[in-house]
Amino acid sequence: MKLATLRDGSRDGTLVLVSRDLLRAIAVPEIAPTLQAALDEWDVVAPRLEEVYAQLNEGKVARAVAFDPRQAHSPLPRAYQWADGSAYVNHVELLRRSRGATMPAEFWTDPLMYQGGSDGFLAPTDDIVFADETWGIDFEAEVAVITGDVPMGVTPRSAESRVRLLMLVNDMSLRNLIPAELSKGFGFFQSKPASSFSPVAVTADELGVAWCDGKLHLALITTLNGALFGRPNAGVDMTFSFPQLIAHAAKTRALAAGTIIGSGTVSNKQDGGPGRPAASGGVGYSCIAEQRTVETILAGKPSTPFLRFGDRVRIEMRDDGGHSIFGAIEQTVSKPS
Repeated sequence: MKLATLRDGSRDGTLVLVSRDLLRAIAVPEIAPTLQAALDEWDVVAPRLEEVYAQLNEGKVARAVAFDPRQAHSPLPRAYQWADGSAYVNHVELLRRSRGATMPAEFWTDPLMYQGGSDGFLAPTDDIVFADETWGIDFEAEVAVITGDVPMGVTPRSAESRVRLLMLVNDMSLRNLIPAELSKGFGFFQSKPASSFSPVAVTADELGVAWCDGKLHLALITTLNGALFGRPNAGVDMTFSFPQLIAHAAKTRALAAGTIIGSGTVSNKQDGGPGRPAASGGVGYSCIAEQRTVETILAGKPSTPFLRFGDRVRIEMRDDGGHSIFGAIEQTVSKPS
């Protein structure tokens, strides 16, 4: 299934089913008014949603309307919990190297994870509004899952069955605020503002063989001002799978239905080294900080600036036929009005 939330003036919006081609949608208030309501009663609600979804794709739903991503909020406009991992340890290694920090060996065996703000997310086409360019505004393209209820102490093997939906993420970072926060031995907070998610969340069965071993094996495509910035494969160099990340998050607590677990910035380690920018024929990167780190390694200093007012970021994933799976996160950096 493909699910989205349309803005309706309320905090949680209106749940809609979206056709596989992302062209049509239908609200299903008689089944579930919001995505959180559906997640709360998933075992009962999901079969009913599947019936309507099949009819929608067959063109048998008279009430269907055109799906406009600009009217969509993040699938969960707010969530009980948003925990972001760092499953691509190559990314961690490069960024720590840029700060002159050592790489502890346990980072390869024990996931990193931080708890982000989840009281409100940006919609996928909302402007990214910040007061100051000097904060080091950066995008981070990621994949995330939404879970059902997860018991404390769940094993990775059991955790995969708790995955309800997948979606894309732009987990914004303010790079120049991070060092001061981390130096206190506490954080992130100010340096990790509101994240945004793709217009559409999908069930794993929609992904076919691309969803395997708890990983999504497709290229995550990021463009900056219309130019390709990165297309690393989200299933490659993912040190920790989503079931492992869920089990890590649930080691000492149960997770409520509607918990979002992020993969961290998607990063491929190419040819045993840091790789090449997309402009040079490589698969590129999923954040500016990683490209700046590689530039420093190769040339002694970074040459790519962080985001500036007016810059446009687009994050998307396509299937083998070139069709958008989740719709696109498409945002412009702007000043406060």
